[in-house]
Amino acid sequence: MAKLKKYDISGKEIGEITIDDKLLEYKANPQMTKDYLVALRNNARQWSANTKGRKEVNRTGAKPHRQKGLGRARQGCFAAPQYRGGGIVFGPKPKFDIHTRINKKEKRAVIKSLVTEKITQNNVIILQLDDDKIEKTKQIAKFLDALEMQKKRVLIIAKPKTFSRFKRCMKNIPKKEFTDSSTINGYDLALCQNLIIMETAVDDMNLILKRGK
Repeated sequence: MAKLKKYDISGKEIGEITIDDKLLEYKANPQMTKDYLVALRNNARQWSANTKGRKEVNRTGAKPHRQKGLGRARQGCFAAPQYRGGGIVFGPKPKFDIHTRINKKEKRAVIKSLVTEKITQNNVIILQLDDDKIEKTKQIAKFLDALEMQKKRVLIIAKPKTFSRFKRCMKNIPKKEFTDSSTINGYDLALCQNLIIMETAVDDMNLILKRGK
């Protein structure tokens, strides 16, 4: 049985939670994991970059200089890309219908695999906390210092619409992200080094591990 240590906000260990080893046996195919993460990043892009070609820039239509007699290369107009303020060659244009479809079963499998990997590497802890007791960012910073996570990238997972004070107080701490268990993101899981799961969200994480495959 895998064991996850439970802490309070002072950084003191107060217990542990066991997880059935059978839930930690699954590992997603590396190519499937890559395809899912690439799709997430593609869908996060705005695709709104837009540049103007030589037909769209606002420049005079007059020739820069006469065609012959100067010993210089012939030029047609100031909108040509070699001139300052001229059109852009092969520049980006807005794209449409670029959404990459993500298979639901693959998404669940990858998220389960990433959570399983963090648990087997002993990078997951449980936090028992009353949100009303959080008043300052300093409290969270001391907790992270006690667990040597201040300089690490950490993802905190909680039940939806809970721990609003905790979320507000941790905003100024770099490399720390907060997410709901219902909208957990595979990219955030892959990016973080450690997971902190609120005690109230443990059942949601067990559900992810059970239905992920």
